[in-house]
Amino acid sequence: MRIVVAMSGGVDSSVAAALLAEQGHDVVGVSMQLYPSTPSGRSAEVAAAPVGDRAYGTCCTLDDLNDARRVAQAIGVPHYILNFESRFDEAVVSNFVREYVAGRTPIPCAHCNSDLKFSALLERAVGLGAGALATGHYARITCDEAGTYHLRRGLDHGKDQSYFLFSLTQEQMARAMFPVGHLDKETVRTHARRLGLRVADKPDSQEICFVPDGDYAAFVEREAPDLTRPGVIVSEGGRVLGTHEGVHRFTIGQRKGLRLSSSDPLYVTHIDAAAARVTVGLKEALGRTSLTASGVNWTSGTAPAGSRRVAAQIRHRHAAASACVRALDDARAEVAFDEPQTAVTPGQAVVFYDGDEVVGGGWIE
Repeated sequence: MRIVVAMSGGVDSSVAAALLAEQGHDVVGVSMQLYPSTPSGRSAEVAAAPVGDRAYGTCCTLDDLNDARRVAQAIGVPHYILNFESRFDEAVVSNFVREYVAGRTPIPCAHCNSDLKFSALLERAVGLGAGALATGHYARITCDEAGTYHLRRGLDHGKDQSYFLFSLTQEQMARAMFPVGHLDKETVRTHARRLGLRVADKPDSQEICFVPDGDYAAFVEREAPDLTRPGVIVSEGGRVLGTHEGVHRFTIGQRKGLRLSSSDPLYVTHIDAAAARVTVGLKEALGRTSLTASGVNWTSGTAPAGSRRVAAQIRHRHAAASACVRALDDARAEVAFDEPQTAVTPGQAVVFYDGDEVVGGGWIE
């Protein structure tokens, strides 16, 4: 079968491509060019970066594209670079800026997976005559006797990436493959060494690729200088405690950087972007017993009737918590937790699990 493999230049996608080629598949490697190939990019930091420099970050850089090309050459498969600059800018970068300006905390990796890899890139794969699109995600897909596909956690729970894939539909899962989802990271690296791949010991990407220095606030200010404005920091009771330089500098649960004098630790408990007001309180004020999510996708293709018991995960590194989820109209859902959860953050994803299976997920409102 012809399989298109999304090759980021990292060890996971490289091994995914190599294993499929070893199995005798007709593998075609593709990489997404997300940044300009010349030093004339959209933002100051990209414009200042010479071609091939790692100032972009450690994910999807021009150096990564070269790594992907070399791996494809080493395993004897064709490799193409697809220009997704404009789609990445709108679906991921611009969304990132809009969300922070609105007082929310976005997850660009989830949008990149849903709006690019398993939407635009899958379309290109079909155009290349492929029966499947493979990636290096640590997740698994199974199919039952009725022909229904199920998205499951990767066997290496420390690397599991199913949280970022909650938007996958039945049609997309029917064409998706995760060749390393049943492996742990060290085994993946062992395969890479066995195959002589130069990326065998390449470190994993840690930061958001288009914010290489980690200064999200400065990036938002450069991208949207007319939309950021100062405001006030208030107590739970409404008393003004200080001022701030913009709500994009805060996230729910934040403690550091508040620049407030208090005998007790204070945390951000609410952000009102319209009023440019940030509310802070004691840690107890962070607890929430329920939330509403929008843009909800049910991986089976059908919303559950009534209330369903799930383990709901409100952040990538958050332990899933026992809860009941109920589908609402307009692709929304209501989640009620058995125990209060700390720092339920608008803009993050809430993903519903039944054991190791993803049954759905959406964006926390």
